[in-house]
Amino acid sequence: MENQATAVVENPYGLSALWAQGDWVAKGTLIVLALMSLGSWYIMLTKLWDQGKLRRSAKLVEKQFWTAPSIKDGVERLKKGDDFRNIAEDGLRATTHHEGRLTDHIDLHEWITMSLTRAVDSVNGKLQSGLWFLATTGSAAPFVGLFGTVWGIYHALIAIGIAGQASIDKVAGPVGEALIMTAIGLFVAVPAVMGYNWLLRRNKSLQEGLRNFAADLHAYLVGGARVATDGGGARAAAPAARK
Repeated sequence: MENQATAVVENPYGLSALWAQGDWVAKGTLIVLALMSLGSWYIMLTKLWDQGKLRRSAKLVEKQFWTAPSIKDGVERLKKGDDFRNIAEDGLRATTHHEGRLTDHIDLHEWITMSLTRAVDSVNGKLQSGLWFLATTGSAAPFVGLFGTVWGIYHALIAIGIAGQASIDKVAGPVGEALIMTAIGLFVAVPAVMGYNWLLRRNKSLQEGLRNFAADLHAYLVGGARVATDGGGARAAAPAARK
């Protein structure tokens, strides 16, 4: 029995044809969508790395910082450049610089509070940086793709009008090709929106950990004891004397 040869018909439409036959507006739209997608994935991956590093630092704080004989020794146990170390250094710096005419009217409690708040806000700012791009991409990418679709359909209809033929093969192909832009816009937007919501939820837990660390550090620097939670009740955990 002879094998019947199957003729392979190449699809004259598609993404490659859209790029090859598109004008500068269509190509510019595709480039914008590609840049938005690459930027979104870059931000999501780098933010996940930063969040993971901060989570590891939070675990080291409980094992190394609060078990140190003093706050200064605890700071030295943390890596240089660590966010928790920076917060602790700012708190220590506030206790040693609470002197002078400008601070006579501010008590130690308020002075340390302001210093720790600024340090925590600085870390929170780094956690939130870049998320605006994900939110913008998630809301704008579908409209950018829709613009490319409208532009493609417009040119397809012009070409059909010039040719004077409105058969199904002359209409369905170019219109379907133009709809690829909308699909690309959704492909760019959906991961950006999901990544934004996921990173935002992870940031909230990290920010809560930073606030708790700053509150414990403030309680120790002012009162000489860390306020810890055990079994739902608050108790004072008294570390070694501050040096």
